[in-house]
Amino acid sequence: MTKSKFSTKYVAVCGMFIAIAYVLTLVGKIVPNVAGFLSYDPKDVAVVIVGFILGPLASVLVSVVASLLEMISVSSTGPIGFLMNVLSTCAFAVPAAIIYRKMHNQKGAVVGLVSGIVCMAICMVLWNYIVTPLYMGVPREVVAGMLASVFLPFNLIKGALNAVLTMLLYKPVVGSLRAAKLIEAGPAKTEYKPINLIVLVVVFALLVVLFLKLAGVF
Repeated sequence: MTKSKFSTKYVAVCGMFIAIAYVLTLVGKIVPNVAGFLSYDPKDVAVVIVGFILGPLASVLVSVVASLLEMISVSSTGPIGFLMNVLSTCAFAVPAAIIYRKMHNQKGAVVGLVSGIVCMAICMVLWNYIVTPLYMGVPREVVAGMLASVFLPFNLIKGALNAVLTMLLYKPVVGSLRAAKLIEAGPAKTEYKPINLIVLVVVFALLVVLFLKLAGVF
């Protein structure tokens, strides 16, 4: 991508990822909630991928606009939900994008995504402890009792799901953008080794089972 922060291609790619993030938000609405109100949000995948491609500022931009569109169209949580969505997504995507920019290889992607999961989980535990009692009108003691048993595992599993999806989708997405000449050409090698792909798919399947179990599906 060109050095110009707001080139035509930069804006076009960001706009495309905003649309993808919004569609993924709608997809997340059909996934069972955890504890009746914690919803899985796959838009983080689009936000972190655009951050890997264009840098952390793009992650912030896509997160804010996509969350705003969600707030005014399909969300019932208002400005509080908007702030929570932006904080959660940026806590995951921005550290990952920063680290990947410094370590631009598969190891950097993994380190960045793991760091993003940890940052997001910590931020959301603090958010729920501080804000949820005020927002939902429940005693803080009730929320505190759910931190380790509900909020922390939910955010860790959600983050891990989105991290694995990012690893699975990043190279095909980058290949498509390069073919469309929306980003600069890079190394020709864009495919995972079969064993790596198998491992990612197996891990994703296990995480789905864990999430559904946490959601009480079985």
